This record gives sequence, structure tokens and C-alpha cells, in this order.
Amino acid sequence: MEQKKDKRPFSFLNARVTSTISISLVLFLLGIVVSMSILGTQLTKYVKENMGFSIVIKDSASKRGIEQVKRDLDTAPYVKAIQYISKEDALKELELELGENPKDLLGFNPLQSSIEVKLSAEYATTDSLSWIEAELRQHTDVVAEVICQKDVIQVINDNLRKAEIILLSISIILMFISFALISNTIRLMAYSRRFLIHTMKLVGATPGFIRRPFIVSNIIGGIIASFIAIVLLGACAYYLISEFENLEVLINYITIIQVSVIVLLLGIILTAVSAFFAVNKYISMDRDDLYYL
Repeated sequence: MEQKKDKRPFSFLNARVTSTISISLVLFLLGIVVSMSILGTQLTKYVKENMGFSIVIKDSASKRGIEQVKRDLDTAPYVKAIQYISKEDALKELELELGENPKDLLGFNPLQSSIEVKLSAEYATTDSLSWIEAELRQHTDVVAEVICQKDVIQVINDNLRKAEIILLSISIILMFISFALISNTIRLMAYSRRFLIHTMKLVGATPGFIRRPFIVSNIIGGIIASFIAIVLLGACAYYLISEFENLEVLINYITIIQVSVIVLLLGIILTAVSAFFAVNKYISMDRDDLYYL
């Protein structure tokens, strides 16, 4: 009589492959969430560092006084970058916009020299701008006026704060969903081997000895799933950069490395924790109870 081939190794292998693919897709989703969080932080910083104000220079200001103000700004902690625009440069820019030279019409240059200041991200608030403005106005021999649109900056900061709260809420919800999906996937793997766990317990194996191979195998599966998710995320990043060149400011090698490390750590931690609790459930159960699951 022909013996039937044992198909259990193949079914276990298929279950392992299915489990790895499922976990990799969940980690891909988590990777998108992590990417959105990092990109959101970078975008907030980028927007804030492009906020700024203008310092209008008096016509009577001496060159020495202007240089002193520029040096003070260069060393100020709230300054990201400065640009000095002379009267002549301002006139050229206005001529390009209007298509004619205002000096020819008026007989004199109506514009004043100015210093354009870009703020550091942490100082791009209305409170900071108030004391910065007061500090700059002390240069009475150089500064004619400080022009800063506090209302616009306040609106931008409020919108950025709302976007951060929404993104954080979405991230937390998706994190819980992802953990539940990974936990259920690993629980099914443990369920299929519940009688093996009970047999090991009968022959005197300690809970730690029983848990170890399950946790190690799931960590290895989590690492493999993480690399699959990282490849998928890298492909998405490459596509976005090739389609939208401006995204290179936000999506760079540092961002990709950060996301990859976080996804790898999540793959290891989530699978290890899920395997620990899944195996513990069957270690603590009697044999009769295993039939009614």
C-alpha cells in the first residue's frame, strides 16, 4: 500500500511565507506612517525657516553702522540666513517687475536699502518676533523700520499645528491597527502548533525554552518582512522623487535611512512581543482546552 507523503512541512512553509508577506505589508503601511511623520516634521521646519522679516535701512545710515547690524544678525541665534539688498539692487528688481525704471519717471530712486532675514524654525513665532523687533529697533541710527507680518505667521503656525495633531492621531490609530494585524498573524502561527507546545510542556520543557524558538523564528520572519517593506518604500520614494523634483528637499538619503531603521526595529519588536504573548497563551492552557479553540 502506497504511503501518503507528509505534507505538513510544506503547509508550514506556506503558512510562514503567507505570514511574512502579511507582516511585510503591515510594516509597509507603518513605514508610510513613519515617513509621513518625518516628512511632516521636515516640512514644518522648512516652512518656518522660510518665514522672515525685512529691516528697512535709513538713507542716512553709515556703511559702518550697516555692517555692524549685519554682524549682529549673523551671530544672533534666531537668524537662519540674511541677505542685504542695496537701493540699486532693489531698483533693478522693481524695474524687472514693472518693465520700466521708476527713477526715469520720478527723477530719483524712491527705494531704500534693506536686510531680508530668514528665521530659525524655533523662533518663527509671533512672541519671538515681538522681542526681536524691539531689539532691532534699538539701532536707531540704522534701522528705519522692521516689517514683519505677524498675522500671516500666526495663521501659518496655527495651520501647521492642526496638521501635526491630525497626523499624530492618524499615526496612533494606524499603529494600533498594525500591531493588531501582526499579532493576529503570529497568533494563527502559534495556534497551528499548539499541540507541539503542549507536548514540549509534557516532556518537561520550561516556558522559556518553549518560547525561545518561536520568538527567534518570528524575529527572523520580521526582519525578512522589514526588508521587503523597505524595498517597497524605497521604490515609492524613487517614484515620487522622479515625478516631483521639489520633493528632493524633503525626501533624501537621511530620511530614507531613518525610515528604514525604524521599520526594521518595528519589525523586530512587534513580532517578538506578539510571539511572546501568543505562545504564553497556549503554554498556560490544558490539553482539553486546546480542542475547543
